[in-house]
Amino acid sequence: MATSPAGIARVLSAPANAVELSEFFAPQRTPSTALPDPQPFLRNLTRGVLEVLAGVREVDQLARWLTEDPYRKLSTRANLATRARSARGVPARRPVHTILSVHASTPADGVVEAVVIVQGPARTRAVAMRLEGIDRRWRATSLALL
Repeated sequence: MATSPAGIARVLSAPANAVELSEFFAPQRTPSTALPDPQPFLRNLTRGVLEVLAGVREVDQLARWLTEDPYRKLSTRANLATRARSARGVPARRPVHTILSVHASTPADGVVEAVVIVQGPARTRAVAMRLEGIDRRWRATSLALL
């Protein structure tokens, strides 16, 4: 059965409920009651970030936990760290860190802002992050290693 060009154009044009469809398939906000406790996630993500920067973990392994912006920033910082290690001739080694404390607050439903204090062999650092409940799981929408 042949379809005319006008018929194809009508099929390809946006339907009246296009907004409803895009909202259905877009990432969905999740309330705090439908999400797990964020404390283990904060600790695991912090360890993962430190391992990525140390060069013993690929940033792609954290991709499902990060939104696009923190993923790009972490990837860029990991590449710079790799180049710096290469220039100095220092091999990548698994970091030895101790998580001293996790300070978390909930400014809105489905949102957690936290600072994880980490002690390493040379210095103590802080990892600040914002988690949002998206598609029934926590994802980091902002990440900073201080």
